[in-house]
Amino acid sequence: MSEERAVVERRAVLWELLLGWYAAHRRDLPWRRAKGAYGVWISEAMLQQTRVEAVVPFYERFMRRFPTVEVLAAAEVDEVLGAWSGLGYYSRARRLHAAARVMIEWLGGEFPRSREEALALPGVGAYTAGAVLSIAYGLEEPLVDGNVRRVLARWFAVEGVVTKAGPGREIEGLAAELVRGVGDPSSWNQALMELGATLCLPKRPRCGACPVAGECVARSRGLELVLPELPAKADGVDVELEVFLVRERGRVLLRRRGESGRMAGLWELPTREVAAGELRLFPADVEMELVSREEVGEIKHSITKHRIRARVLGAVVGSEELPVGWAWFELGELEGLGVTGMTLKALELGRARAR
Repeated sequence: MSEERAVVERRAVLWELLLGWYAAHRRDLPWRRAKGAYGVWISEAMLQQTRVEAVVPFYERFMRRFPTVEVLAAAEVDEVLGAWSGLGYYSRARRLHAAARVMIEWLGGEFPRSREEALALPGVGAYTAGAVLSIAYGLEEPLVDGNVRRVLARWFAVEGVVTKAGPGREIEGLAAELVRGVGDPSSWNQALMELGATLCLPKRPRCGACPVAGECVARSRGLELVLPELPAKADGVDVELEVFLVRERGRVLLRRRGESGRMAGLWELPTREVAAGELRLFPADVEMELVSREEVGEIKHSITKHRIRARVLGAVVGSEELPVGWAWFELGELEGLGVTGMTLKALELGRARAR
């Protein structure tokens, strides 16, 4: 029996088992209550590389601030970065804003209904296109994220590193074949992701509670803890920093990052990498005299593979003139400002120590 025929013959059983389970056990998430493609698109942009629990409050605040694509497109990018602040991967917010403007200018203010047009939008890849087209519009479009990749690799015992071309194409083909003819592509694709997020977990799959355990080839072969095969993790990099908390008359001193590179355009507290002795996590373009007066405490932070340990130091400036890109902000102005996640942690530590 060909692999394609085997998938086709199993589809009906998989549909019945998984969709029945999803109808009874789906989580009540805010984007599942949203009407139209806009809310789905925003949620999918936020959920990339970020846990659902972390996204929920950001999504709710973002949707209150930018309830429609028209409002999002009309906003300045700094406003969008401010609403995104603390969520990380800030290039996603920039691309989201750029895509909103494309939709307003060229697409009548709507997320397109074809894969080709969707993929032409800034920041929209195969996964996001499949998610919005299937969930919002009910189109038979497949999607493959980390959860779906894990579920399908186990269901069909896909061998090889699943992020490599061969196994990756096999999983994409399975996803496409399974969504074809399902009747409710929106629920089906969400059910696949839900199963991976809640039961078909990476290290400790809850097979005893899984509605599809009897149809899982990996489980029948005792491979549920072996599959999927993942690439070796890159070694982490330990970074030691000093973060300077400069406060004066209810204001705090921040420095704006450059317009390119990681966290471009965001505001941050002055930061120095201890080993390099520079006033930047990355090479500095200006120098600023800061005099440390006290140790406020220590924070930990992660940026991709970088494991950061930062000492937060209370400090004063050694001169009145500030370099270009540095500015004083009233504490009340920070809420809508695009600042780095590490800066948010340092400011919170400073507030806690001041109480």
